[in-house]
Amino acid sequence: MALRWRISALVAAAACAVAAAVGVLVHEFSRDRELSQARESARVTLDRAAVTYTRTGEVQGSGAALDAPGLPGDLRDLVEQGHRGTEFTTGPAGPAMWAARPAGSRVLSVRVDLTTTMRDIGALDASIVVAGLITTAVVLPLGVLTAGRMSRRLRTAAGTARRIAAGDLDARIAAGPRPRDEIADISTAVDTMAGALQKRLLGEQRFTADVAHELRTPLMGLVTAAELLPEGEAAGYVRDRVRVLGTLVEELLEISRLDAGAEHADMSPCPVGPLVHEVVARSGPAATVVGADETAETDGDGDAGAATVRTDSRRLERILTNLVVNAHRHGRAPVVVTVSGDGRTVTVRDHGPGYPRTLLDDGPQRFRTGARERGTGHGLGLTIALGQAQVIGATLEFGDAPDGGALATLRLPAVPPPAGADPAGPAER
Repeated sequence: MALRWRISALVAAAACAVAAAVGVLVHEFSRDRELSQARESARVTLDRAAVTYTRTGEVQGSGAALDAPGLPGDLRDLVEQGHRGTEFTTGPAGPAMWAARPAGSRVLSVRVDLTTTMRDIGALDASIVVAGLITTAVVLPLGVLTAGRMSRRLRTAAGTARRIAAGDLDARIAAGPRPRDEIADISTAVDTMAGALQKRLLGEQRFTADVAHELRTPLMGLVTAAELLPEGEAAGYVRDRVRVLGTLVEELLEISRLDAGAEHADMSPCPVGPLVHEVVARSGPAATVVGADETAETDGDGDAGAATVRTDSRRLERILTNLVVNAHRHGRAPVVVTVSGDGRTVTVRDHGPGYPRTLLDDGPQRFRTGARERGTGHGLGLTIALGQAQVIGATLEFGDAPDGGALATLRLPAVPPPAGADPAGPAER
């Protein structure tokens, strides 16, 4: 149940409870007062009748009776024991207050009829019920309105928090200051947190970009020096490390561009099948390609064929290359690349230990491979693949195959974003 209706139900229950409590208190107070007055009246009448009976031996006209047939049995027994008392009864003759006392060998009693009094109390109870219903009918809409405003403000705060979590660090609730308003305090705290988080992440992004740019100059010197080394095992090792370092720097620069939102898609018809075969051929160890039709081409008007989609072929190639290389590097053979009939879904699957739980839960993290059995690496390949997928409007999902192994699924959009459109968001926040 939504918070709005919970608060509304609570307001309605509170109003009903207050009305019921007031009604019970008023009913009991009114009834006790009327019974007390009737009891006192019966006693006074009984005492006067006893004086009259003692003087004249008659009770006619005094409002009392001798050995009245309707006298309650308990009261009669009390009088026969030599005591006097009163009792309220609700018999066939209606509600009444009885008072009785000994009169020699007989019982002198007075009956005060309370039919009208009890009817008035019943009318008062009905009036209290009507007043409670009217009060509830008036208070409930006000409670619903207030709860609705609170619920909308909380939903706005929750929606903004989700946008921030999804990568929109410019999102703000922008709630005005309201003294002693907890929801406004929460909104301000979320905005403050988002601002601090944005500053920190922008600082990290600038640091990454600056480091990558600063490394390019000494890296070029290392490349030149490595080429001048005499041939040998040591020279080969140095050239290999320099090549790895160069790849790392280029990946860091690519991530910094993705983080800054500086990448834009250049959309054009792309035959997926040949592109997949080309990626697999260049990625090193052999991989099995399933469902890719190398002969798929566009027709004379340039429309996509069965395995041709409109996308940014350079970025699609980058995504598939990173996925296949990651499968070879961190998984085990055979690596299988499957292309759907329409070319819009491509899966890359290996038969290794699968993706680590941290990657499945939180997505790829830079400089983290997540599991020792997946091998070592910088964790940048999948991060870049995810960022480039967002640029072309595709979705990239990571999971484990039912019978073991890591499974990456790339889904291209049916209607790609226009060329030059802003990416969906940075690859890594």
